[in-house]
Amino acid sequence: MDYRMLINGELVAGERMLDVVNPATEQSFARVPHATEAQLNEAVAAAKAAQVEWAKTTMAQRRSKIEELAAAIGEEAETYGRLITQEQGKPLPEALGEVEWSQGYLGHTATLELPDRVIQDDADFRVETRHKPLGVVAGIIAWNFPLLLCCWKIGPALMAGNAIVLKPAPTTPVTALKLGEICARIFPAGLVNIVTDNNDLGPQLTQHPDVAKIGFTGSSETGKRIMAIAADTMKRVTLEMGGNDPAIVLPDVDVKQAAEKVYGGAFLNAGQVCLAVKRAYVHEDIYDEMCDALAGIASQAVVDDGLKQGTTVGPIQNKEQYEKVKGYLEDARANGQIIAGGEASEGPGYFIKPTIVRNVKDGQKIVDEEQFGPILPVISFNDVDDVISRANNSDYGLGGSVHSSDVGKAVDIAGRIESGTMWVNQQLNIGPHIPMAGFKGSGLGVEQSVEGLAEYTQMQVINVARG
Repeated sequence: MDYRMLINGELVAGERMLDVVNPATEQSFARVPHATEAQLNEAVAAAKAAQVEWAKTTMAQRRSKIEELAAAIGEEAETYGRLITQEQGKPLPEALGEVEWSQGYLGHTATLELPDRVIQDDADFRVETRHKPLGVVAGIIAWNFPLLLCCWKIGPALMAGNAIVLKPAPTTPVTALKLGEICARIFPAGLVNIVTDNNDLGPQLTQHPDVAKIGFTGSSETGKRIMAIAADTMKRVTLEMGGNDPAIVLPDVDVKQAAEKVYGGAFLNAGQVCLAVKRAYVHEDIYDEMCDALAGIASQAVVDDGLKQGTTVGPIQNKEQYEKVKGYLEDARANGQIIAGGEASEGPGYFIKPTIVRNVKDGQKIVDEEQFGPILPVISFNDVDDVISRANNSDYGLGGSVHSSDVGKAVDIAGRIESGTMWVNQQLNIGPHIPMAGFKGSGLGVEQSVEGLAEYTQMQVINVARG
């Protein structure tokens, strides 16, 4: 099936088409346009023109449109779920969960307010702050959550009074273009634009003089390039990037329960989650038992096409990432002991079984780098201060977790980890009301919540002298 881009309220074709591959079959299941640079410029110009009028709308008017978008997605939930599974690979129940999440994030964002705040009001001065729209937002998203990430950008951008040009990942553009069909019906022409490419129009979009802000979710390497480009025109940026999230498991846990939580936090979406557990530090007193428990859970996984009933782990989303993850498997075999999984399919499909690796240590590739796939290294420790130091010895700082029956102790340890989000006895509990931010190379700025909405605005101070 062929899809079209959304530019200035119209669904348009490109000069040529690109095939979109189902990672479970390695076969093309859809075709999408490749935008020209002229079309990209047209989308930015349309957004710039539409934003002028949109900025005059009330928060109530914006809220109504965002809620309408959320409802329209829900009306086609099954269609969106199947599209997500076909282009991204995750099992259909996870895909339907992403659809529900997307609705929830839009719905909550629509309730947020950024009221004027009076700082001083006396006989001499009245000083207040206001939040002004920025203008045109460029939303650039990764391939692991193709619908949710679109909604993460569209919701706050529009609620803050901006227009948006959205560029989905070239390996997962179909859901975004399908979303464009709804946006064409709901929003004024030009307010939301969705263009697709083959990873070649990013520089033109990010350096465009009429783009005021870049909202990016993706790899740290790409995020650094975006930040460098944005500097020339002083664009605002929100960068939500990679992580090498540690899970620290203390010896007082119920091992079976802790193993289930760590496994669930590591292997959602075949490990292709920026906030997933990427390395587990387990106290030596329970190390063997924990490794066995994790291996037992991993061995029960059903790895297959996400559209098949009973599948619990789908494929790696694209061939490039598949080859990277296979490289991590080779490192695991060379430097550790694989006790579950460790096998990549011979095709068709980019399948890798959930893999547990023990007897590894810091300084090895499998531990120090973000695998972004279904591999979990398990590292032994015996001293809390030492493991905190090891957990913090990373260029990343997105998320992490501490597991213990002593919640107070776990909270204390969590507070000493250099990560934007730290969970206690859980992982991946996120929500539209909870801010998401990264330390170090994991990001810049805040996503979600009222703090995330403020990132899409410029603060202005009105300072009035009296008398």
